[in-house]
Amino acid sequence: MCCGEVEGVETDRASITKFPSMNSLSRRAPIILANLLILCAIAIFATGFFPHKAFLPGLATWHPEYRPMDSKSPFDKVIFMVVDALRSDFVYGNASNFLFTQSLIRSGAALPFTGHASPPTITMPRVKAITTGSVPSFIDLVLNFAESDTTSTLATQDSWLAQRKAKASGTMVMYGDDTWLRLFPGFFDRSDGTTSFFVSDFTEVDANVTRHIPHELAQSDWSTMVLHFLGLDHIGHKTGPRGPNMPAKQREMDGIVQDIYTAMENSSHLDSCLLVLLGDHGMNEGGNHGGSSAGEVSTALTFISPKLKNVNLGLSSPVFDVGNFRYYDEAEQSDIAPTLAGLLGFPIPKNNLGIIIPHMLSLWEDEADRFQLVLQNALQMHTVAEATFPTEFDTIRDSDACSTIETRTDAQDLACLWSAAEASFKQTILTSMDAKPAIDDLYRFLRKAQDILSGAASNYNLSRMYIGIGIAIAAVSCSILSATAQRLSAALPAFVFVLVMLIYSITMFASSYVEEEHQFWYWALGAWLVTMVCKSNRYQMDTVNYRLLANGLLLISFGTVRRWNQTGQKYAGEADLVTEILTTNVWLLWLLVVLTYALISHNLSSRSASWMEAKRMSLLPILISASAFLFKVAFTWADAPELLQRMGILRPVVTFVVKYPLVSLARVTFLGLVHLLACSIYYEAPWRDRAHRINFLKVFHDVLSLLLVTQTRTVNIPLILLFYVQLGLLRRTCSQKLEQTEVTLTSLLFQYASFFALGGTNAISSVDLSNAYNGVSGYNVVAVGMLTLVSNWAGPIWWTSATCCLLSESKVSGRSKAFDHFALLTLFACVSTLAVMVACTVLREHLFIWTVFSPRYLYTVAWAFGQHVMINGVFGSILLVGI
Repeated sequence: MCCGEVEGVETDRASITKFPSMNSLSRRAPIILANLLILCAIAIFATGFFPHKAFLPGLATWHPEYRPMDSKSPFDKVIFMVVDALRSDFVYGNASNFLFTQSLIRSGAALPFTGHASPPTITMPRVKAITTGSVPSFIDLVLNFAESDTTSTLATQDSWLAQRKAKASGTMVMYGDDTWLRLFPGFFDRSDGTTSFFVSDFTEVDANVTRHIPHELAQSDWSTMVLHFLGLDHIGHKTGPRGPNMPAKQREMDGIVQDIYTAMENSSHLDSCLLVLLGDHGMNEGGNHGGSSAGEVSTALTFISPKLKNVNLGLSSPVFDVGNFRYYDEAEQSDIAPTLAGLLGFPIPKNNLGIIIPHMLSLWEDEADRFQLVLQNALQMHTVAEATFPTEFDTIRDSDACSTIETRTDAQDLACLWSAAEASFKQTILTSMDAKPAIDDLYRFLRKAQDILSGAASNYNLSRMYIGIGIAIAAVSCSILSATAQRLSAALPAFVFVLVMLIYSITMFASSYVEEEHQFWYWALGAWLVTMVCKSNRYQMDTVNYRLLANGLLLISFGTVRRWNQTGQKYAGEADLVTEILTTNVWLLWLLVVLTYALISHNLSSRSASWMEAKRMSLLPILISASAFLFKVAFTWADAPELLQRMGILRPVVTFVVKYPLVSLARVTFLGLVHLLACSIYYEAPWRDRAHRINFLKVFHDVLSLLLVTQTRTVNIPLILLFYVQLGLLRRTCSQKLEQTEVTLTSLLFQYASFFALGGTNAISSVDLSNAYNGVSGYNVVAVGMLTLVSNWAGPIWWTSATCCLLSESKVSGRSKAFDHFALLTLFACVSTLAVMVACTVLREHLFIWTVFSPRYLYTVAWAFGQHVMINGVFGSILLVGI
């Protein structure tokens, strides 16, 4: 069904030799240069757009002019318990299973807040914000996925961990996510790190942390204990926040809080110990994170100690009917660093942009101590503000200077607030008057400083950004030269191609269009399919009834694919076919899944049965397809058991497969696919002639389809079946043979539309890691990276292979097929990449630059390098050699 019968399979020597070798080289040189240039442009632009933020070196010390507090700090030990992806409602909501923690909130032993995590809501940048009090660079989102990366270390930056180590108050221990060990090398005296990326592990990843806790609680030599649990985040990635494993995981984490609190009550060496329970980020309703939705940025943040009962009467818990996950008072995650500095008695980290949480000031009875805490915070923030805006702070020294400015900038307004706060606190110190007015003035300055400094634009390197844009323009010029050098087969598809390219480029300048990009591709593909249907009816009048039926099925299949997953931002939570039909009628889902496997198996068996001297080889595809199906059943039972609980007919299969590890089952499937591919290469012998190469292409497409099905979520597997239907109908409704430009335009539209149909978006939170560890027993950046690409770009990869099938049947023959096709795709890739670069440059001060446009640029990198160069360029060209 992939490629069908091809007429005239004998080699067309005339077409192959039509262009002399030098002419062929001159035509190919611009396209090669264009792709090299666009990759260089992407890299150079990124170094200017995503620079590391500057920071003040060294460790902070007490301000020389103003004494620190005389009274003893409330705590001398801290247990910093991070539960990855601990969304606020997981602890505070009425559906929460943190029952013991909620009892502590009611008793007053716990003071709860909703911690606000600024985007990107990924572990590494969040840990940086929590420990330094600063706002990390967006490039940390990329570094977060490179587990071996050491360039983002905080070894030389000030943090509350660095202050604790410098204070030498006791041993520092850490158990859990090894991100901490990479960020703080050599800081911890005892540690046991666990990789954060093996998301299939719900239990061992946390058991490895929990086993150390009883021993450490019994020790008295430590002053700082960091615990980072990962299982809850892994469950979210796999099954979402409402998954069947979530309640048990919440109870497990709550039990650890209970064990620690009980030890704090009963052990004398823990009398002055503070437990901080928090999430580094939250998650959306899909269980992912990285973006800026309410669920992703709202985390639990709870300070726990028996001492808090002396100053806290307790609050109601659980809390009902809270919108946007905002429970109790909100605190920025950057506020944790200065708050811990006050609670544990050390200077606030130099680059801190946080504010000591006002509620925590009640732990100090003396108002003079509270005044000193806020003053030290303001003095430290003033140092950062003055370094950021030296001109404004140099020219504005008092209130008189402020009164002469009619319209102030934010920086001038901040300098004026500081001059007022400075006069207030100096007067308080000199006269020993009531400190409350000075505290209020200092907090006004702090809040304004936090708002301005946290929201200030990154220190863009505009020179590099402009160089990147210039190189991209050169790439576009080369691609235009390359594309126009080919013989454009028809005016209409060429016009539509240019129109789609230009309109798409324009949409990159609007945040709403970027968030809802799928709508553009659905409308563009739908319009193009209607155009092709009209064209086919015009030239095929002898089989009108059949044509009408085929055309109708093609449009119906497109509508079905479009409604399969509701994606984007605006309508992400609305009904779609998966939620409304398939998950409520699981028998229909599994029927379609079985049909998908059966179709691929049938195609492979039919072809393998014709292999000379290998008639029994027709059983091989059946066995491999069966093993792939068994793995998918086992994976679904672990990932989404609700899809199998009502399928009694599959219960024996489940009983059988649960006896074997998922990793082993996946490896059996992958080895089978490799074996099947090797057999097809051997028996089809694509090196012989064009007929053998075309036959091999058929088999390869089906083998690839089986791989893509393995790397696709169960609810999306029937989409592969619909892709087969669409490809078959395309061939039949356009049996007069598609022109070259028509094939390329069709391929481009289907590649992008299929990406979004499978649930992709332009948000980092939609990156699906659920299948990234199939067959992988531990974190391997190459293997996981490849599997992640295949999982998230399964649709575009499938249509790349399908395009090779269409090109093998197109009117254009000979070696120019691959070149002409890739030349047009290169033109689109270069123009769209340039548009995104210009949009990010022009809109760099836009409110949504870090939540919409920056993630879109990262997706542009993935499309340009991963899908365009590697898949369409390298992979597609290899398949089309000699076709």
